[in-house]
Amino acid sequence: MHEFTEGESLTIAVMVVAYILFTGWLTLRLRSRTNAQFMTASRSMPALVVGVLLMSEFVGAKSTVGTAQEAFNSGIAAAWSVLGASIGFLLFGLLIVRRIYDSGEYTISAAVAQKYGKSTMMTVSVIMIYALLLVNVGNYVSGAAAISTALRVNIPTAMCIIAAVSTFYYVFGGLKGVAWVTILHSAIKVAGIGIILWVALSATGGIAPMQAALPPEYFTWDGKIGAATIFAWTFGTVGAIFSTQFIVQAISSTKSASAARASALYAAAFCFPLGIVLALIGLAAKTLNPTMNSLYALPIFMKSMHPLLAGVVTTSLVASIFVSVSTVALAIASLVVRDFYVPYWKPDPARELRMTRVFSLVIAVVPLVFVFFIPEILKLSFFTRALRLSISIVAMVGFYLPWFSSNRGATLGLLGAALATTAWYALGNPYGIDNMYVAALAPLLVMAVERLFRWGDKPAPGREPAAAPEPVRPATTA
Repeated sequence: MHEFTEGESLTIAVMVVAYILFTGWLTLRLRSRTNAQFMTASRSMPALVVGVLLMSEFVGAKSTVGTAQEAFNSGIAAAWSVLGASIGFLLFGLLIVRRIYDSGEYTISAAVAQKYGKSTMMTVSVIMIYALLLVNVGNYVSGAAAISTALRVNIPTAMCIIAAVSTFYYVFGGLKGVAWVTILHSAIKVAGIGIILWVALSATGGIAPMQAALPPEYFTWDGKIGAATIFAWTFGTVGAIFSTQFIVQAISSTKSASAARASALYAAAFCFPLGIVLALIGLAAKTLNPTMNSLYALPIFMKSMHPLLAGVVTTSLVASIFVSVSTVALAIASLVVRDFYVPYWKPDPARELRMTRVFSLVIAVVPLVFVFFIPEILKLSFFTRALRLSISIVAMVGFYLPWFSSNRGATLGLLGAALATTAWYALGNPYGIDNMYVAALAPLLVMAVERLFRWGDKPAPGREPAAAPEPVRPATTA
């Protein structure tokens, strides 16, 4: 595989810059002009558009590059990292979308507060912000790996490019602009992944030569990953989908609860084939370059392409990166504004929109501080899903087991789960127990103990706590 010449790199760079300029112009044309458009697109988005947005949010740069990287290291079983999202969106659409949509809220913390109370809302918000900041750390790292390969820039420069462009998209576009531009981003992303698969299989001669070259476990359903880890991945992904802020915010932008459910089912269908494709790309990289840095398992194939094809693929990866970073940062900004800024400062609609954009600028910079301390991308991805899983556990208890809906128990359970899961991840999952299981069990144990010893007031079955705050909906005028 050859290195791009300066002329070839320039061709690719021009294509990427042209795409950024065009989508930047499109974002300005479709930009959010009110806080309602910024936060929920004034609840006017078609289900299909939101379904594409959900798929692109959850199968973004981190999952795209990370799944190929994990397949390089562990085999085709890495596809479960994306197949779990398909399962998760299916269950999300069938079990919980309507309950969240009917709450009238656009943040997961405020929806949970209707079952528990204010302190639980604040705890959920802080944990979600922590998890999503780490998600964008992974997005910056994986995106920089793809951009630096083709544009011949170093990793820090690539990260700064990602931060600057993504920030422009969501600061001006809001959810309305990001959702519509994501249709174009997603089309380019799928085309780019298809081109990479074609080049990868052409280089290896198909799947059979890969099977001959790689260890047999690389083609088993659990590979070198193991059944326990795959189950933890799937369980954690399902839980993360149930509670992740940008998922909740996206479905809140649809016109009705039925449309919200349809958008989740569309996302399930869109995610399914991508896992297999990305895993095959990682296996091809392992077959051809067994000693390379696994982080480049996907972008390495751009080096053997014609510059125009490489330009399309690079643009597709850039599009995937921008969708991922923009939606996650928008979700963080929504939590900061809805749960912290508005209740205490009580701004008018125009000031709220201005401050939302100011907070968004800060949120773009914070992940850059931590990008050099991150291990394997996919492991970070599933750690952030574990954090979000604990929120899902507490939310499901509130929705389906209201006699356990103690504000204190939920708050202590969430705090205990966040601390225990973080410690377990930092220690490298001792005894082979994945941190996903810690995230699932910790809140249940704490809530059960709290219920047993009656540390907090117990609401009557089927009745919501009086402490729950009134819904705060985005303003409709600028």
